[in-house]
Amino acid sequence: MKRRVLVTGGAGFIGSHVADACLEAGWDVTVIDNLSRGKVEQVPRGATFKRLDIGSDEARQLLAAGGTEVVCHLAAQIDVRVSVSDPVLDAEENLLGLINLLEGARAGRVRRFVFSSSGGVVYGEGTPPHVEPAAKLPISPYGVSKLASEYYLACYRALYGLESVSLRYANVYGPRQDPHGEAGVVAIFGNRLRHRKPITIFGDGAQTRDYVFAGDVARANLLAADADLPAGDGTIDSWAINIGTSVQTSVVELARAMMRASGVDVPLEHAAPRAGELQASALRIERAERILGWRPSVTLHEGLAATYDWILRSEA
Repeated sequence: MKRRVLVTGGAGFIGSHVADACLEAGWDVTVIDNLSRGKVEQVPRGATFKRLDIGSDEARQLLAAGGTEVVCHLAAQIDVRVSVSDPVLDAEENLLGLINLLEGARAGRVRRFVFSSSGGVVYGEGTPPHVEPAAKLPISPYGVSKLASEYYLACYRALYGLESVSLRYANVYGPRQDPHGEAGVVAIFGNRLRHRKPITIFGDGAQTRDYVFAGDVARANLLAADADLPAGDGTIDSWAINIGTSVQTSVVELARAMMRASGVDVPLEHAAPRAGELQASALRIERAERILGWRPSVTLHEGLAATYDWILRSEA
């Protein structure tokens, strides 16, 4: 009998890659997505698709009915700027939606809940690369909602024995990323290159990020579904795992790397820096290596080339 996994947000950028990986592993995959950001054509063939909001009674009942072994939870409000301008909306989607799913998972005896957290926002500023027990200093409601979600997961583990693991992603990029989204700098740069337009860099471009390929992130989700998790000490860090590369790449370096990968050269233009932007971010991944047996397998050049190829094909 096939193992059953529910992928929330499986019509979206990262979620569709996770659904792909689960199908390739031979799992019975159900995707739920309200299509507010996802696209139904990104749901992989072979998956069962249900257009549902994670905060709905129907989503909770789907899990409460039983039979689902693993939940990979990727549906979320992902825009930091939206969280600042409308923190109530951010909390409704990212916290109340999670709690609704957890209630369904508890009733339906789900074995493991794999949560997509964010290493880019829960640690805040500091000296990267960050390890999981590093101080948590989110500077946006989005970061607070991700951190609070991890506490809810720890609570449900303590109260009901629901296994959970929080994957704290670095900056994920790859095919299917929305070039119009706040977090999609690689897709934004690729779209500019496709149209031979200058790339805009905010500030001096020295700010750094840790870029990890979507396919590698999907593989981490698959491994997290079955990994032997540590007993832990009751803190949220016991069941949190960074997923990144540990490599810092500046925005200027990224733009130049994208031009090399695409074979297209355009001017770089600088604009005023954006208020509140982190200056440096990267994640240590020793725990991912030890617990999941995971390391990134796609180099930045390979990932940027694959992303640019997808941009060309998707807009052809």
